Amino acid sequence: MATPTLDKFLGEVSSLMRENNRNQIQNYLHYEPPWPPLYNQMVSELRQTYPSFQQGNLERKCAEVLPSEEEGDGGGSYTSFISFMVKYFTFIRDVDATQLLDTHDKLKALLSQASIALSSTTGLLILPTVISLSRTLSRLAIGLDKRPDLVAYLTSQTSTGEESSERITLAEGSANLIREAFKKCASERSGNMSGLDGDGKPEGRRIGIYLMANVCLKLFFHCRKLRSAEQIFAMIYQQSPPLSLYPAAQRTTFLYYLGRYHFANNHFYRAQLALQAAYNQCHRQARKQRRLILIYLITSNMVLGRFPRPHIYQRAEAGGLQGKFEPLCRATAKGDIASFRTLTDINSPFTSWFLHWRILLQITNRCEVLVWRSLARRTFLLSGNRGDAANKKAPTLNLEDLLTLATFLEKRAQGIESQSAPGSTARTSDDRKQTGSVFTSQPTTAGTPPARRDKEGVPDGYIDPDLLDCVDPPGPDLPTMEVVEGIVASLVEQDLLHGFISHSQKRFAITGAKNASAEQVGFPNVWATISAKMDGEVPGWVQEGQKQVDGMTMHMTGARPV
Repeated sequence: MATPTLDKFLGEVSSLMRENNRNQIQNYLHYEPPWPPLYNQMVSELRQTYPSFQQGNLERKCAEVLPSEEEGDGGGSYTSFISFMVKYFTFIRDVDATQLLDTHDKLKALLSQASIALSSTTGLLILPTVISLSRTLSRLAIGLDKRPDLVAYLTSQTSTGEESSERITLAEGSANLIREAFKKCASERSGNMSGLDGDGKPEGRRIGIYLMANVCLKLFFHCRKLRSAEQIFAMIYQQSPPLSLYPAAQRTTFLYYLGRYHFANNHFYRAQLALQAAYNQCHRQARKQRRLILIYLITSNMVLGRFPRPHIYQRAEAGGLQGKFEPLCRATAKGDIASFRTLTDINSPFTSWFLHWRILLQITNRCEVLVWRSLARRTFLLSGNRGDAANKKAPTLNLEDLLTLATFLEKRAQGIESQSAPGSTARTSDDRKQTGSVFTSQPTTAGTPPARRDKEGVPDGYIDPDLLDCVDPPGPDLPTMEVVEGIVASLVEQDLLHGFISHSQKRFAITGAKNASAEQVGFPNVWATISAKMDGEVPGWVQEGQKQVDGMTMHMTGARPV
């Protein structure tokens, strides 16, 4: 049977191969229905003339029409590309877009064949196609991952030991396949050792490094597989040309994921450097992307003691952020433990929002350090001893005063009121049972009705034998002098306070306040203190000034001439 549409399609692809027009080849290959009318005709011809049992004839047809190797001496072979074209025709012939799981499997098989062609000497010809396929597969995998009813039974088990196993989700499996194509881009060895052409731009498969990396990172962050993302950053840091040589869209996306990675690993200074660069380079009209970056950028800076100025909240992409972040910033700056506890409590109105963006724990744990630092400073301003430089007496902070304020604020946070207040509704220790109290409840005494039993037959009031001597805490969890001393010592160790503790006198003494105010010396600026310790290097971000030797990035920041 004649196949005029298929013949014309193959002829045009053959011409594009001879012209080495890789971008136009990618435009010719459609993967997502609905197909254009000509493609519907070609699909009909494939199903009638080359059904699945005539696969060999389809292979011979492609081999006859498409060139087998590049023109000229030393031209590379197109064998793997021809195999990909056969796989492409098989895909559009057999795919049923209504069967999402089957479509996903067929698309993975097509990308796998394209990845094989990418590793050949003529692999650059198929690079745009690999990138396009990877993006399509990524969208489909993420869409399916949001349909647990479809993919629950597909979760495979990869054994990591006799008693442990790690689940590989459908999206993660797709990311692993795309990562293989990324590795082939990053490990390109042809051309100049630096990976740049005569115009100073990436050459060969290196032009796809960040495009492929961004697709992988999107999937890995969706799956919350930071260890897999770390491999991407490590390979780029070792083998990639500088990020500044790539288009702005690629730079912005990569720096966003790099910032997210360092944020998740508690490297907040590195995170804010990457996120700030991503925010600065993101197009002003891309409000959704700028908002994503801004959320993590604000949080990273909060942890570092740098709060956003009011004009930041007036930007179009910052709508609604002021009401969520400003109360936390205000409580942190004032040392208001009570408000900070309330705002980060699980019942706070914005807790679900912070949890959604996975920033609640960082704010709760890291910003609490700054709350205590601010509380110590305010206590010093209220009741601190300013010292006497003439008599060599250092300014001091009475830790008893700090304990008193901290206790008052903790009680307010826990809703504890004065027992002597008229109409007091203070909660007693019995009202605030600790979690362990379920194991240490007193058993029923003789003469009382038999205790009720749960569904497993265990009576109410049961005491675990290992916990017979345990009792409920006598009251709420309030700070003690030991706790306060430990916190102040920790702040000194982090250089957030400047001085030493006198344990015998229960005082914190500020040193070096002869020629400056005690507040400035004893309570140094948090941002300035932290940033002074950093060198500005962000692992994973290849910048100008880093030299590549034999495919490895050499960091020349501290190098000196010999």
